[in-house]
Amino acid sequence: MQVLRTIPTMPRSWFFETREEAGRHLAREVARRYAGRKAIVLAIPRGGVPVGAPIALRLSAPLDVIIPRKIPIPWDPEAGFGAVTADGTIVLNDELVALLGLTPEEIEREARQVQAEIQRRTREYRGDRPPPAVEGKLVILTDDGLASGYTMLAAIRSVRAGRPAEVLVAVPVAPLDSARRVSAEANDLICLIGQERGPFAVASFYHFFPELTDEEILAYLRQAEALQT
Repeated sequence: MQVLRTIPTMPRSWFFETREEAGRHLAREVARRYAGRKAIVLAIPRGGVPVGAPIALRLSAPLDVIIPRKIPIPWDPEAGFGAVTADGTIVLNDELVALLGLTPEEIEREARQVQAEIQRRTREYRGDRPPPAVEGKLVILTDDGLASGYTMLAAIRSVRAGRPAEVLVAVPVAPLDSARRVSAEANDLICLIGQERGPFAVASFYHFFPELTDEEILAYLRQAEALQT
């Protein structure tokens, strides 16, 4: 695991102007270690796509999406107790599940509802195209930052089923405990800024952190595809 800069607590000002700028900084670090590899960049929408685009460009690699999403607590939907992917891979925060007293039936019901949204987004972003082939490739998973890390863990486990050569997680920012949790299941993790302790919010590391639309994500993907042809 490589964390380039460690800070003790949440910063009072941003470190990146935009997600694209963060992606360019991250692309340089990824290229130092992985240039020349047969790679594919899989970004977690929506925020991960503008981060992943500069990485794909720098490595001359395809850019696509992988769509894990948090599974919300039924009575507190802003909070999550795990994550699920399109193929049904589920990662749970076991301690939280036990604390909440969630039953297997409740977990399954919430996961099914989240999968319906994943399938909608997958159709929106990929249309009829099949999932990208990852066998034998370096898969670079990226987002605009880690929070708890459970959505990234779900992405890693889902990708592993496709038998990639290696899985690299590359993110601009993360709490150090989440980075350690994720790096335990990835072959490598590159994080530009790691926060040691205290409340954490990905948005606090960016000056401009707008909500992105599906149309904006599609524009990034089409531009990346055009550069590959």
